[in-house]
Amino acid sequence: MSVALATGHIGLNVADLERSIEFYRRALGFEQLTASVDGERRFAFLGRDGKLVLTLWEQSTGSFSTATPGLHHLSFQVDSLEQVRAVESTLRELSVRFAHDGVVAHGEGAASGGVFFTDPDGIRLEVYTLAGAESLPAPSGSAPTCGFF
Repeated sequence: MSVALATGHIGLNVADLERSIEFYRRALGFEQLTASVDGERRFAFLGRDGKLVLTLWEQSTGSFSTATPGLHHLSFQVDSLEQVRAVESTLRELSVRFAHDGVVAHGEGAASGGVFFTDPDGIRLEVYTLAGAESLPAPSGSAPTCGFF
């Protein structure tokens, strides 16, 4: 039997729930759909237009490790290069750490591209678009930029 699967929502462990809620609301424009910020079971559901996209679970200490198996990075697609640049501008206002200098292509000559950065826990994130990045630098050459940051 073949079943068509689609990504539902993404769940992330975070060290400081309030800090992460604020980051994802300000940096990426998510709405807080619900949250439990008191007691031992602290979590928040974030989304857009009432649709759940991201769940945050305060179950961690320290910061994200790229040295262990698990999540490599989380990416969000937008409709245009102008929207990527708008996100980049907001991220710069928040003094976010970028993996590359601004918007870059996914590979040499690739039409798609975006910005690569980390959240307050060091989780690697990407905001990208499918078109318009052909003339932008490709930091990893012909290898996928999103795989090597």
